[in-house]
Amino acid sequence: MKVVIVKYNAGNIESVRNALLRLGVEAEITADHDKIRTADKVIFPGVGEASSTMAYLKKEGLDRLIPALTQPVLGICLGLQLMCSHSEEGDTPCLGIFEEQVRRFVAAPARRFADKVPHMGWNSVYNLKSGIFTPDLEQQYVYFVHSYYADLGEHTAARCEYIVPFSAALQKDNFYATQFHPEKSGRVGNKILENFLKTGR
Repeated sequence: MKVVIVKYNAGNIESVRNALLRLGVEAEITADHDKIRTADKVIFPGVGEASSTMAYLKKEGLDRLIPALTQPVLGICLGLQLMCSHSEEGDTPCLGIFEEQVRRFVAAPARRFADKVPHMGWNSVYNLKSGIFTPDLEQQYVYFVHSYYADLGEHTAARCEYIVPFSAALQKDNFYATQFHPEKSGRVGNKILENFLKTGR
């Protein structure tokens, strides 16, 4: 199985590669269009800022390539946000794979001390609807680090709540995405990555 991780100007790519290595899968980090297009699985991770990252994707033609992929694609963190239609971060039009909007958390210190921005740490996911989220993952804890979130919508595959309910994961056709970091989520994250790797074209 050929797995590629999309190389672009965003952080956290090596940690995803290392997580796959722990599962016995050697992924290639590349921006080569042919290698991405012919891979069995594509992972689109990232930590960074939406507007500058979208500008880079457009410069490299990845903004056209990624939405046209037909094999299973997994976006992670910033990857999920960029797969949505629009982000409030930099008022940025995104890839439009998912119709959901990306908004910034507004801190609610008067409601609960923990409600600070960014949302950082372990939180549980629920209402799982995607094939890569098996029933044993319901209410399990995964690791988040983010200041922006995707609305709940038609493509919500898992929910989480922090200040407001939001999409912890999205899924549409061959496109999957998690706001949390499966590569940093221990056993639960490993299970999600394994499930993604088992998905068919």
